[in-house]
Amino acid sequence: MVARGKESGRTLDPLLLGLRLGPFFASCALYFLLWLPSEEPSWTSALVKCLPVLCLAAFVCTSACPGPGRRFTPRGLLCSALGDALLIWPSGFLFGMVAFAGAHLCYLGALGWRPLRPLLLGPVAAAFGAYVGLLHPRLPPGLGLPVLLYAAVLGLVLWRGLARGGPAALGGLLFSVSDAVLAWDTFVRPLPSGRLVIMVTYYAAQALLALAAVQPRALKAD
Repeated sequence: MVARGKESGRTLDPLLLGLRLGPFFASCALYFLLWLPSEEPSWTSALVKCLPVLCLAAFVCTSACPGPGRRFTPRGLLCSALGDALLIWPSGFLFGMVAFAGAHLCYLGALGWRPLRPLLLGPVAAAFGAYVGLLHPRLPPGLGLPVLLYAAVLGLVLWRGLARGGPAALGGLLFSVSDAVLAWDTFVRPLPSGRLVIMVTYYAAQALLALAAVQPRALKAD
Protein backbone atom coordinates (compact mmCIF):
# COMPACT_ATOMS: atom_id res chain seq x y z
CA MET A 1 0.00 0.00 0.00
CA VAL A 2 1.19 3.51 -0.58
CA ALA A 3 0.64 6.84 1.01
CA ARG A 4 0.93 10.07 -1.01
CA GLY A 5 3.74 10.12 -3.54
CA LYS A 6 4.91 8.15 -6.51
CA GLU A 7 3.41 4.74 -7.17
CA SER A 8 6.88 3.27 -6.78
CA GLY A 9 7.56 5.25 -3.61
CA ARG A 10 7.35 4.50 0.06
CA THR A 11 4.85 1.98 1.33
CA LEU A 12 2.19 2.72 3.89
CA ASP A 13 3.06 1.21 7.26
CA PRO A 14 0.58 -1.57 8.23
CA LEU A 15 -0.06 0.05 11.61
CA LEU A 16 -0.80 3.39 9.97
CA LEU A 17 -3.02 1.63 7.45
CA GLY A 18 -4.97 -0.01 10.28
CA LEU A 19 -5.36 3.31 12.06
CA ARG A 20 -6.65 5.01 8.93
CA LEU A 21 -9.14 2.18 8.39
CA GLY A 22 -10.23 2.33 12.04
CA PRO A 23 -13.36 4.44 11.38
CA PHE A 24 -14.43 1.96 8.69
CA PHE A 25 -14.10 -1.03 11.00
CA ALA A 26 -15.82 0.83 13.85
CA SER A 27 -18.77 1.84 11.67
CA CYS A 28 -19.07 -1.72 10.32
CA ALA A 29 -19.18 -2.99 13.90
CA LEU A 30 -21.88 -0.43 14.69
CA TYR A 31 -23.95 -1.56 11.71
CA PHE A 32 -23.80 -5.24 12.62
CA LEU A 33 -24.24 -4.55 16.33
CA LEU A 34 -27.39 -2.46 15.84
CA TRP A 35 -28.68 -4.64 12.97
CA LEU A 36 -31.65 -2.32 12.49
CA PRO A 37 -34.75 -4.10 11.12
CA SER A 38 -34.78 -3.98 7.33
CA GLU A 39 -38.58 -3.93 7.28
CA GLU A 40 -38.61 -0.62 9.18
CA PRO A 41 -36.75 1.82 6.88
CA SER A 42 -35.66 5.12 8.41
CA TRP A 43 -33.06 7.81 7.93
CA THR A 44 -31.27 6.42 10.98
CA SER A 45 -30.89 3.02 9.37
CA ALA A 46 -29.81 4.69 6.11
CA LEU A 47 -27.08 6.64 7.92
CA VAL A 48 -25.81 3.60 9.83
CA LYS A 49 -25.70 1.60 6.59
CA CYS A 50 -23.89 4.34 4.64
CA LEU A 51 -21.34 5.26 7.29
CA PRO A 52 -18.73 2.52 6.54
CA VAL A 53 -18.65 3.48 2.87
CA LEU A 54 -18.34 7.18 3.70
CA CYS A 55 -15.41 6.32 5.98
CA LEU A 56 -13.74 4.50 3.07
CA ALA A 57 -14.17 7.57 0.87
CA ALA A 58 -12.36 9.66 3.47
CA PHE A 59 -9.65 6.97 3.73
CA VAL A 60 -8.97 7.04 -0.01
CA CYS A 61 -8.88 10.85 -0.11
CA THR A 62 -6.24 10.93 2.63
CA SER A 63 -4.20 7.85 1.68
CA ALA A 64 -4.16 7.43 -2.11
CA CYS A 65 -1.43 8.87 -4.25
CA PRO A 66 -2.50 11.25 -7.04
CA GLY A 67 -3.96 9.39 -9.98
CA PRO A 68 -7.14 7.73 -11.26
CA GLY A 69 -7.72 5.81 -8.02
CA ARG A 70 -7.73 8.93 -5.92
CA ARG A 71 -9.93 10.79 -8.42
CA PHE A 72 -12.53 8.15 -9.16
CA THR A 73 -12.73 5.79 -6.18
CA PRO A 74 -14.12 8.36 -3.69
CA ARG A 75 -16.78 9.29 -6.26
CA GLY A 76 -17.69 5.64 -6.62
CA LEU A 77 -17.93 5.28 -2.86
CA LEU A 78 -20.17 8.36 -2.59
CA CYS A 79 -22.43 6.99 -5.33
CA SER A 80 -22.52 3.71 -3.40
CA ALA A 81 -23.52 5.52 -0.20
CA LEU A 82 -26.37 7.17 -2.10
CA GLY A 83 -27.41 3.77 -3.43
CA ASP A 84 -27.28 2.33 0.08
CA ALA A 85 -29.64 5.03 1.32
CA LEU A 86 -32.06 4.63 -1.57
CA LEU A 87 -32.23 0.84 -1.20
CA ILE A 88 -33.43 1.23 2.40
CA TRP A 89 -36.86 2.00 0.93
CA PRO A 90 -38.39 -0.61 -1.44
CA SER A 91 -39.70 2.16 -3.72
CA GLY A 92 -36.13 3.35 -4.24
CA PHE A 93 -34.81 0.11 -5.74
CA LEU A 94 -34.49 1.35 -9.32
CA PHE A 95 -32.92 4.65 -8.24
CA GLY A 96 -30.53 2.76 -5.99
CA MET A 97 -29.51 0.54 -8.88
CA VAL A 98 -28.81 3.64 -11.00
CA ALA A 99 -26.64 5.06 -8.20
CA PHE A 100 -24.65 1.84 -7.99
CA ALA A 101 -24.27 1.76 -11.77
CA GLY A 102 -22.72 5.22 -11.45
CA ALA A 103 -20.44 3.87 -8.73
CA HIS A 104 -19.25 1.06 -10.99
CA LEU A 105 -18.54 3.50 -13.82
CA CYS A 106 -16.34 5.41 -11.37
CA TYR A 107 -14.59 2.18 -10.38
CA LEU A 108 -13.92 1.50 -14.06
CA GLY A 109 -12.23 4.88 -14.26
CA ALA A 110 -10.15 4.02 -11.20
CA LEU A 111 -9.12 0.56 -12.39
CA GLY A 112 -8.26 1.63 -15.91
CA TRP A 113 -7.78 -0.49 -19.01
CA ARG A 114 -4.19 -1.63 -18.67
CA PRO A 115 -3.29 -4.42 -18.71
CA LEU A 116 -6.22 -5.26 -20.99
CA ARG A 117 -6.30 -9.05 -20.49
CA PRO A 118 -9.11 -9.63 -23.06
CA LEU A 119 -9.19 -13.39 -22.45
CA LEU A 120 -10.67 -12.74 -19.00
CA LEU A 121 -13.72 -11.04 -20.48
CA GLY A 122 -15.19 -14.19 -22.04
CA PRO A 123 -15.67 -16.22 -18.82
CA VAL A 124 -16.97 -13.14 -16.98
CA ALA A 125 -19.50 -12.39 -19.72
CA ALA A 126 -20.60 -16.04 -19.83
CA ALA A 127 -21.13 -16.21 -16.06
CA PHE A 128 -23.04 -12.92 -15.92
CA GLY A 129 -25.11 -13.82 -18.99
CA ALA A 130 -26.11 -17.18 -17.51
CA TYR A 131 -27.09 -15.63 -14.19
CA VAL A 132 -29.12 -12.83 -15.75
CA GLY A 133 -30.84 -15.37 -18.01
CA LEU A 134 -31.75 -17.42 -14.96
CA LEU A 135 -32.97 -14.36 -13.09
CA HIS A 136 -34.86 -12.66 -15.92
CA PRO A 137 -38.14 -14.66 -15.71
CA ARG A 138 -38.43 -13.72 -12.01
CA LEU A 139 -37.99 -9.97 -12.50
CA PRO A 140 -40.94 -7.56 -12.20
CA PRO A 141 -42.12 -5.93 -15.44
CA GLY A 142 -39.90 -3.06 -16.50
CA LEU A 143 -36.80 -4.22 -14.63
CA GLY A 144 -35.42 -6.60 -17.25
CA LEU A 145 -33.44 -4.02 -19.25
CA PRO A 146 -32.16 -2.03 -16.22
CA VAL A 147 -30.93 -5.23 -14.57
CA LEU A 148 -29.24 -6.33 -17.80
CA LEU A 149 -27.47 -2.97 -18.16
CA TYR A 150 -26.44 -2.97 -14.52
CA ALA A 151 -25.07 -6.50 -14.80
CA ALA A 152 -23.06 -5.46 -17.86
CA VAL A 153 -21.40 -2.60 -15.97
CA LEU A 154 -20.72 -4.77 -12.93
CA GLY A 155 -19.27 -7.45 -15.19
CA LEU A 156 -16.87 -4.88 -16.64
CA VAL A 157 -15.75 -3.97 -13.12
CA LEU A 158 -15.08 -7.63 -12.35
CA TRP A 159 -13.11 -8.00 -15.59
CA ARG A 160 -11.00 -4.93 -14.90
CA GLY A 161 -10.49 -6.00 -11.28
CA LEU A 162 -9.31 -9.45 -12.35
CA ALA A 163 -7.00 -7.86 -14.91
CA ARG A 164 -5.57 -5.52 -12.27
CA GLY A 165 -5.13 -8.33 -9.72
CA GLY A 166 -4.57 -8.00 -5.97
CA PRO A 167 -7.33 -6.44 -3.84
CA ALA A 168 -9.10 -5.13 -6.96
CA ALA A 169 -9.69 -8.68 -8.19
CA LEU A 170 -11.11 -9.91 -4.90
CA GLY A 171 -13.12 -6.70 -4.50
CA GLY A 172 -14.75 -7.12 -7.90
CA LEU A 173 -15.48 -10.77 -7.19
CA LEU A 174 -17.05 -10.08 -3.78
CA PHE A 175 -19.14 -7.23 -5.20
CA SER A 176 -20.47 -9.62 -7.83
CA VAL A 177 -21.27 -12.23 -5.16
CA SER A 178 -23.02 -9.63 -3.00
CA ASP A 179 -25.21 -8.40 -5.85
CA ALA A 180 -25.97 -11.94 -7.04
CA VAL A 181 -27.17 -12.93 -3.56
CA LEU A 182 -29.14 -9.68 -3.27
CA ALA A 183 -30.90 -10.27 -6.59
CA TRP A 184 -31.78 -13.87 -5.72
CA ASP A 185 -32.94 -12.92 -2.23
CA THR A 186 -35.08 -10.09 -3.63
CA PHE A 187 -36.59 -11.58 -6.76
CA VAL A 188 -36.50 -15.38 -6.38
CA ARG A 189 -36.77 -16.41 -2.74
CA PRO A 190 -35.44 -15.16 0.60
CA LEU A 191 -32.19 -16.89 1.51
CA PRO A 192 -31.19 -17.98 5.03
CA SER A 193 -28.95 -15.26 6.46
CA GLY A 194 -29.20 -13.56 3.08
CA ARG A 195 -28.87 -10.04 4.44
CA LEU A 196 -25.79 -11.00 6.47
CA VAL A 197 -24.06 -12.55 3.45
CA ILE A 198 -24.96 -9.55 1.29
CA MET A 199 -23.61 -6.96 3.70
CA VAL A 200 -20.44 -8.82 4.73
CA THR A 201 -19.40 -9.37 1.11
CA TYR A 202 -20.48 -5.82 0.18
CA TYR A 203 -18.45 -4.03 2.85
CA ALA A 204 -15.46 -6.29 2.17
CA ALA A 205 -15.71 -5.54 -1.56
CA GLN A 206 -15.81 -1.80 -1.00
CA ALA A 207 -12.83 -1.97 1.38
CA LEU A 208 -10.80 -3.95 -1.16
CA LEU A 209 -11.59 -1.52 -3.97
CA ALA A 210 -10.55 1.31 -1.66
CA LEU A 211 -7.29 -0.51 -0.90
CA ALA A 212 -6.71 -0.95 -4.63
CA ALA A 213 -6.78 2.84 -4.94
CA VAL A 214 -3.86 3.21 -2.52
CA GLN A 215 -1.87 0.23 -3.80
CA PRO A 216 1.20 0.77 -5.99
CA ARG A 217 0.26 0.02 -9.56
CA ALA A 218 2.63 -2.21 -11.47
CA LEU A 219 1.52 -2.60 -15.08
CA LYS A 220 2.04 -6.00 -16.63
CA ALA A 221 2.01 -7.11 -20.21
CA ASP A 222 -1.28 -8.36 -21.65
